[in-house]
Amino acid sequence: MSKQEQRLELGPDRAAELAMVFKALGDPVRLRLLSMIASRQGGEVCVCELTPAFDLSQPTISHHLKLLRQAGLVDCERRGTWVYYWTLPGALQRLARALDGLA
Repeated sequence: MSKQEQRLELGPDRAAELAMVFKALGDPVRLRLLSMIASRQGGEVCVCELTPAFDLSQPTISHHLKLLRQAGLVDCERRGTWVYYWTLPGALQRLARALDGLA
């Protein structure tokens, strides 16, 4: 096996980690939420600004955001009544590098 071929192999731990991220991104609502958060000028967005973009209840949106947090893509902070979300530094770049390494 050449060095290039070895570089492409994923170990079981890395494969499980990436599978969790891809599973989180495998839902159109979560993919849109991540896009909305990542593209927000200022780097963070209130859940009160995300919810109206969907024809879903607030608890459903919160569930989707929880799965994005568990996948290590976003984090949040409660400020009074509202929760603010932002993408985790480097999360999207790590995902892009992982995909690039499989190409």
